[in-house]
Amino acid sequence: MEFSEVIKEVRKRTGISQQKLAERLGLSYPTINRWERSHFDPSPRISVIIRDYIKKLGADYADLLVFFDAAESKKRKGVLISEPPQTNGGQMGVKDMESMLWQAACSIRGEKDAPKFKDYILPLLFIKRLSDVFEDEVARLAKEYGGEAPAREVIEADHGMVRFYIPEEASWPVLSGRREYKYPAARTPKTLGEKITSALRLISKENETLQGVIDTKDFNAVNNGEREISDKALELIIEKFSDPKYRLGINDVEPDFLGRAYEYLLRKFAEGQGQSAGEFFTPREVGWLMAKLTVPRQGEEVYDPCSGSGGLLIKCELELLRREGGGKVKKPLKLRGQEFTGSSFAIARMNMVVHDMEGEILRGDTMTNPKFLDSGGLKPFDLVVTNPMWNQKNIDTNFYENDSYERFSARGGCAPGSSADWAWVQHVHASLKPRGRAAVVLDTGAASRGSGSQGDDREKSIRKWFVDKDCVEAVILLPDNLFYNTTAAGLILVINKHKPPERKGGIILINASEDFEKGRPKNYLPEAAVEKIASSTISAGFQPNRPEPRRSLKASLPKWGTNGRDYFREFAP
Repeated sequence: MEFSEVIKEVRKRTGISQQKLAERLGLSYPTINRWERSHFDPSPRISVIIRDYIKKLGADYADLLVFFDAAESKKRKGVLISEPPQTNGGQMGVKDMESMLWQAACSIRGEKDAPKFKDYILPLLFIKRLSDVFEDEVARLAKEYGGEAPAREVIEADHGMVRFYIPEEASWPVLSGRREYKYPAARTPKTLGEKITSALRLISKENETLQGVIDTKDFNAVNNGEREISDKALELIIEKFSDPKYRLGINDVEPDFLGRAYEYLLRKFAEGQGQSAGEFFTPREVGWLMAKLTVPRQGEEVYDPCSGSGGLLIKCELELLRREGGGKVKKPLKLRGQEFTGSSFAIARMNMVVHDMEGEILRGDTMTNPKFLDSGGLKPFDLVVTNPMWNQKNIDTNFYENDSYERFSARGGCAPGSSADWAWVQHVHASLKPRGRAAVVLDTGAASRGSGSQGDDREKSIRKWFVDKDCVEAVILLPDNLFYNTTAAGLILVINKHKPPERKGGIILINASEDFEKGRPKNYLPEAAVEKIASSTISAGFQPNRPEPRRSLKASLPKWGTNGRDYFREFAP
């Protein structure tokens, strides 16, 4: 059955007109009309809309879902249907990305303080990325509708046909001067800065999810009679981004390219503002390791309360596809995240839509105002992956005691004002379903602070609660100098609310402190190490009645056990 036949059959059985069907689907009449008149290979987004609508019609329409099941075996939701009009010869490598951004930054170094570079570079990178993705989608629709002109007509009639709608005057070819555009006389921009500002605001106006997140910077702003950034500097940045080898379409860069770019800019320049990139971004290989450790399954709901650019959520989806094969994944993960920082929030939202991942990113402070709620309490999830700010100190301890969601007192007590590490772990635990799993990155101090205290210690008490409840499945000690905000090692805490029988009563310790390769300026986990650590953790067993662990011991983290109880067994990867 062709897609056009599916649409005709839906209308025939429901007895509704093309106009009425368009209204119910939130699309335009011309779109429905074209679907019925010609061969049409629906985009992933359109497939989801139609399939969900048919499912709601009931069992009498179940036979029409066969079309979508067949389509899923040929292409995975989120994969580009046709080749982009122009590619850079393969995905852009990290070095190429860093070179592009560094050269762009150098072009304005004389005008702005280094920490503010990202405020100008990142929005331009947004436009370039969105514009290139939009051109990819025009190319896809051109194959379906018989040419670029009719494809653009379809898009103009129904913006829902594409992930993000980019008006021509806001497109990169127009901004870069490579395509002419006749502005209405009343709003012809007088400067390039005005042109860019107008483009960002227009893109936000046409795409509700971007409103208030990418349209806040004025590229034409004047301070003490002088432009904050000159048109000449903007021209240099635009020319650098316009190099054909820096194309940023769907197949040209990895899914979290914008997040990687943001992290690079932070790492290079944010130190001058007293910030650090590690507060916002998790090293790529650590993210992959966390995704492998949690073993995401089809249809599961995955949550990151400190989502940043969404990189950890994206890696969970990609790990599922890698492990099971894209064509075999019928139920994608449901990705949910909350982020406080505006730029990261914008990137995360764009990443989800650009790659057709079933994601929802909300903005706000998760600790004081969690947004994912259910019946007045926290919404529970199957998986949680997160890298919260280490040793966060700006939370009033009175807040913990009066928390309306009962995340803290009921889970070993309240964290000290000196560090919110265990408060984040408590939030993660409170956000898990009864069989939920989680991977949390923490400072290594979280494993031992207060262990030598003879009296009560808040962090020790919380650790004891988690151990007594047998919620900690594994602790993985990472190498030094992986994270951009510190040279200290971090650790991954793996939580499992429903351990398998062979793991009950113990905690697997993995010492991965030597499994790194030297890099500049930071060390990194090679792919082989990531696979070894993940497979060792997943395959390890624990039998408390055996006199010795079944694998060789290796020096690892300090013991967490309190009151003389030894809860740990060490397994060397």
